Amino acid sequence: MKQKIFLFFLLLSASRVFAGIDSVIVPIERRFFHDRISEEQKLLDRADGKMDGIMKVSANEEINLSVTDIMTRKINELADTIELNTRITRNQEKVRYLRYIETLLKTFRAQTRSKQFNPAYASILVSGFENVMNASIGGYSIGPYIEQLPYDAANMITGIFTEFSGNKEIKKILFLKFAALYPDKILQNIEPYADETFADSLIAVCCQRNPTAVYSASQAPNTVIGKLIHRNTNNIVTTVVSISKTPNALYYFPFLDDILKGKKTIDDIKKYIGDGEAGYDSVGYFKLLVQTEIDYFKRMAPPGRDTPIAMFGPNGLREVLQHKAIQHFITPINTLHDQSNLNIRMRATDPLSAIDLYYMIVMGENEIYTSSYKHSFNRLLQRLGKNAKTDSLLLSVHFDYFKKFIKMAANFNQLDTFLKGMPTAKAQMLMRAFVGNLDQGNSLEDAVDVADSYSSINDKKLLKTILGHVIEYENNAIQNNNERGKMIYGLLKTIFLSADSSNHIDLTKQIGIPSIYSINNNELADDSGRIVQQVFFYGDKDGQGIFNGFVNSFSAANWKVSMKPEWAEIKSIKGPKIWVYANRPLDNDSNLDDTAQIHLNKYLGQNGLLPSIVIHRGHSYWLPHTLDMMLGNAKIVVLGSCGGYKNLSEILDINPDAHIISTKEIGKGDINKPVINYINQTLVTGKPLVWKNMWATLTKQFANADASTRDSWDDYVPPYKNLGVIFLKAYGTKMEGK
Repeated sequence: MKQKIFLFFLLLSASRVFAGIDSVIVPIERRFFHDRISEEQKLLDRADGKMDGIMKVSANEEINLSVTDIMTRKINELADTIELNTRITRNQEKVRYLRYIETLLKTFRAQTRSKQFNPAYASILVSGFENVMNASIGGYSIGPYIEQLPYDAANMITGIFTEFSGNKEIKKILFLKFAALYPDKILQNIEPYADETFADSLIAVCCQRNPTAVYSASQAPNTVIGKLIHRNTNNIVTTVVSISKTPNALYYFPFLDDILKGKKTIDDIKKYIGDGEAGYDSVGYFKLLVQTEIDYFKRMAPPGRDTPIAMFGPNGLREVLQHKAIQHFITPINTLHDQSNLNIRMRATDPLSAIDLYYMIVMGENEIYTSSYKHSFNRLLQRLGKNAKTDSLLLSVHFDYFKKFIKMAANFNQLDTFLKGMPTAKAQMLMRAFVGNLDQGNSLEDAVDVADSYSSINDKKLLKTILGHVIEYENNAIQNNNERGKMIYGLLKTIFLSADSSNHIDLTKQIGIPSIYSINNNELADDSGRIVQQVFFYGDKDGQGIFNGFVNSFSAANWKVSMKPEWAEIKSIKGPKIWVYANRPLDNDSNLDDTAQIHLNKYLGQNGLLPSIVIHRGHSYWLPHTLDMMLGNAKIVVLGSCGGYKNLSEILDINPDAHIISTKEIGKGDINKPVINYINQTLVTGKPLVWKNMWATLTKQFANADASTRDSWDDYVPPYKNLGVIFLKAYGTKMEGK
């Protein structure tokens, strides 16, 4: 009841601005400037597309109501005080402060829209503005008030009160706030403060966070920053300067912590790096990176929780480990994906142990092809030995990246195999740990990994075990009043239960997300009633082989096909306007397919044609390019590629409302063609696409296919079973309601 009364008074005060009610008489010569303030308030109200007296600047209703109150009532009071303030005697001065208020509103609107300013700090911002304004009017220093503010508010206010922006003391205050908030950007902004007493300590902070940047700057010792670095006596800085004088210096940075502690010397590492271009041992260097990762990760675990220097960031251990895993091993075996002789294809991994292969796999999640993963996984098991248990591998790496490894194993249908290689009790403990601590930190990545993995597991006992652990963690969160834990585990529980159709759970009703079960024509059509579809083909042998079959699948009775030099244009003749654009799979070696896609995108943009359906026809290694070319309006995305399943979250970032059809395995043309035909035939009738009906129809159709096709169809995932995507949508919906 109290909240409703509070909301009423907020709305009442908000309406005051737009009704033009004011108790202060404004001279005619300044009414124009008060009107400009009112106009900015209206623009802030209208920023969400509705003029309703509520300034919607966030998904949080309480924040919106608070901002509405502050930016109406409080702003009006500030404007009134300028009129009433006897210390401001001249008209020009009053106008100046009124314009400052207008600029405050304008800047707040722009920066909240661009996510540069957190609207939750609106009260602090306006209060700080008032303090600075009063200090300015009274002729006092604004420094103490700027000192009290968070950086973003302080920066906005000093940008408005331009008469103070050149003040040396104010600039120093702002820089120190900036440095505390963005330590990675210290180096490129510290030059004006090189003679300040805090400069040396900030260089040390920067070196700990980003030693590569200090290394680069030290290469110019005669510059202001170079001199600042070379005069520094901090042990980390002097070591980085020393390393910078060696050949291939960046190769040493992953081991900086060990060098500082005396655990490794330059010579210890140099035998793998060599001198200049000669003597580089790629396998030995990778193995050294792996062993250092294991040692460093062990230090990061409780109770010590010691984060080594150069573990993260540019040229840090993990960045270099990932780069070398891809460069020396994953890329070579991916490149040979057409090579049938596994001894030739997998030769790059011959010197790697099971542990080395483990890190190669987890570091290459976004690069490794499906077939490359499967062969690498099999080799990993072989290297463990005939009688070795798979849990011994995780123990050897102290469970570093184990959640990523399990997720990948699940997505590539190898988790059951991995878990069967250890005692049942340990497998259950492992899955309990996999599900645990999903509420820790700010990332949802682990929770999404768990959701994705759940839909990939076939063992019903294992599914029941995972669900039981989720319920257990939800109960713990409830008992401990852990709101984030309750939300994450509660959503996972509901989503996992919905995966079993016998539970009759409708996620749209249960958690309020848009329907994942069907989509109507009107949701796909643009303002002109056109449903635009874009299909990406690639100019390799496979792409050239399937393009003609795709075009010929559109019957002349229902479709008009027009072949352009770089793409095919296919339009429905009857029923709703379905317009399909597919680039020709022109020669890939000459990048002609890429050029065709670029030209097609330009044509679509120039003609106001935004694809609401996007289809990827090509191998998984072409998918990143398709993602880069997406225009961000897709409501349906079909991934006709192998390994597409792991790209779901990225697709959702580009197309937040997308219904995604994907495969966890190798996509097959014999499946992709019926999937696309079903979609188009349904759209032409004007009927909604009901995914469960579609899946039932196609499952019946593929029942008569060969075993390979049936198995491949089982690995296709409909939108209502993309559990990771569903979780992200559900979590976002819940957060908006808070």
